[in-house]
Amino acid sequence: MFVCMGLTLHAQTDDVVREDTLQGVTVMSRSAQRRLSEVQVGVERIDVGTMAKVPALFGERDITKSLQLLPGVKSEGEASSGYQVRGGTSSQNLILLDGATIYNAGHLMGLFSTFNDNALSNAALYKGMVPANFGGATSSVLDISTKVGDMDNVHLSASVGLLSANVAAEGPIQKEKSSFLFAGRRSYLDLFLKASEKYKDNTLNFHDANLQLTFRLSPNDRLALSFFRGHDNMGLEELMDMNWGNTAANVSWLHNHKDQLYAHTQLTFSDFNDKVGIDMLNIYYTMKGFIRHFTFHHDQRWTPSNKLTVKYGVESTFLQLQSAEWDINLLHQREKRDAWSNALWIGQEYIIGDRVNLSAGLRVRFHSVLGGAPYYEMDEKGNITHTITPKKGKLVKTYCNLEPRLSANIKLSPHHAIKVGYSRTTQDVHAIRAASMSMPFDRYTMTSNWLKPELADQVAMGWNGVIKDAGYDFTAEGYYKWVRNVYDYRDGKSFYSEIEIERLLLGGKGRSYGLEFCAHKNKGKLTGWASYTLAWSENKIPGINQGRWYTASNDRRHDFSIIAIYKTGPAWEFSAMWHYNTGQALTAPSAKYEIDGRTFYYYAERNGYRAPANHRLDLGATYTKKWRKTTHVWNMGVYNAYNRYNPFVIRFENDDDEPSGTSAVLTAMFGIVPSVSFTIKY
Repeated sequence: MFVCMGLTLHAQTDDVVREDTLQGVTVMSRSAQRRLSEVQVGVERIDVGTMAKVPALFGERDITKSLQLLPGVKSEGEASSGYQVRGGTSSQNLILLDGATIYNAGHLMGLFSTFNDNALSNAALYKGMVPANFGGATSSVLDISTKVGDMDNVHLSASVGLLSANVAAEGPIQKEKSSFLFAGRRSYLDLFLKASEKYKDNTLNFHDANLQLTFRLSPNDRLALSFFRGHDNMGLEELMDMNWGNTAANVSWLHNHKDQLYAHTQLTFSDFNDKVGIDMLNIYYTMKGFIRHFTFHHDQRWTPSNKLTVKYGVESTFLQLQSAEWDINLLHQREKRDAWSNALWIGQEYIIGDRVNLSAGLRVRFHSVLGGAPYYEMDEKGNITHTITPKKGKLVKTYCNLEPRLSANIKLSPHHAIKVGYSRTTQDVHAIRAASMSMPFDRYTMTSNWLKPELADQVAMGWNGVIKDAGYDFTAEGYYKWVRNVYDYRDGKSFYSEIEIERLLLGGKGRSYGLEFCAHKNKGKLTGWASYTLAWSENKIPGINQGRWYTASNDRRHDFSIIAIYKTGPAWEFSAMWHYNTGQALTAPSAKYEIDGRTFYYYAERNGYRAPANHRLDLGATYTKKWRKTTHVWNMGVYNAYNRYNPFVIRFENDDDEPSGTSAVLTAMFGIVPSVSFTIKY
């Protein structure tokens, strides 16, 4: 059942994961003890298998929605795959799939994740305390790895749900020497639309595919080739046509030198593109954009002793970004920029005695703005005062930033540890959004002669504790982050105001701080976790909100989740998830006036109001039955079990029955949504 509704409101266990090495498979515990001994503060090691047990919308397992249940991580909105980490926006997260950058990681405006869980091996989320080998984001890094196909046996699986179907296959190409893995998924929402006379001319579908080929060239060499493609299509009869997607390809060579020295070399390509066409009053309008990365990455890891590990490397990326290409009848405008980004880094982990584990690193990042497109100088009001068009490939301006990283784990006892950390990160690709939620058609821009790199500094301190039998473990962390060169729309400007994106923006500073708590139950028939986040996020940009600090659009004070997984035996497993969060900050009109019969609103304060709080209960059940060489799995679930209508969009309109003359109209995305899916594995 799919429910939308408008309401009028006033404006006021010890899980394991396999990690491939050159020698074979190493089993690495994801237990409470591992969380205790982790040197990096603010890191979440993601067990894809456990996350897949959490109830999900339409029964579609979704790693990015599961992340939103962790402390310090928040959903952008109801049913959205976009997530925000420690006061940042989703555009300040770096998402890597086998080293390739992925943008806007959601299908159908975020209802489904871009990532097919059948293709994933493991993942790690770094909440600001980022190792030196990562860079390019000021909020977090999500590092995802694709599965390596089984080199001994063939495995097949197929799954059919309410709205999509997927297939997966893996097995040897040449036994013990090479393997393949393929996973594909497609929605069939369009089949339901075709069956309706009213909606038969509309389009609504997505597909994605993962392919991984792995070759053991020698006892010391492994070559991996991976490919990913995800694409969405949406169309409203002859009025609107939209499509967007990600393409990523990776070649990876891992070589084992002697004397505990490993070398890893990667060549990656990623491309995010979007296109929208609108027919308004017989005027056809199109807008296209893309972001492309061509990256060379090389790093080495040297382990001279069991107490010291040194990592160092180099990375070089050629970037192409088209913020917008507009066609309105015969009028054609385009804003396209190139850049060259380079980085060197070194990091080490060192065990000092029996109690202290130290991780320290330094990343040096160079970002060069390249010619081939117009660049501007502007006055305080955003008017262009001077334009230059350097020759293609010519260096226009180069920014250099030093990014130190430091984390320490201090063991107080075998069951308790204190962690502290400091990290500096920079970001040169900026998303400019008209709303708090990310959309495939957000405008992006890069650091230029006028726009400076975002620069974030974060300090964090935490405590980890585990009881003696590791049945329960607990974490508590506090952080403070300050960001320079935060960008927001000028007052009165919007997404479509100008082709020159710098004319829309003003820059300033931001700050965020908060506390995070999490408790895990790891043993017994009943397992799960509970997490709570208390957080603040604010911006201060001259020219916005009269130059005063104002609440950021992604600020949410409270975020609370409880996840329970109950296994009765080999056949049945039940799960439940309850989530609560404070409503999103929003800008509401303070006054209104009329000119020639048209109503205009006046906004005195940026993000001075809040939407109602969100909360819901999700339930799930899994039945597993083995028959001969196959395994049959039934997944059943109920999303939003008590039918809570959470706000998705709030708009303001005239209402003469209200004292203020204005009402806020809330649109909810979903009521109660049941789901069922069937999977067969061989």
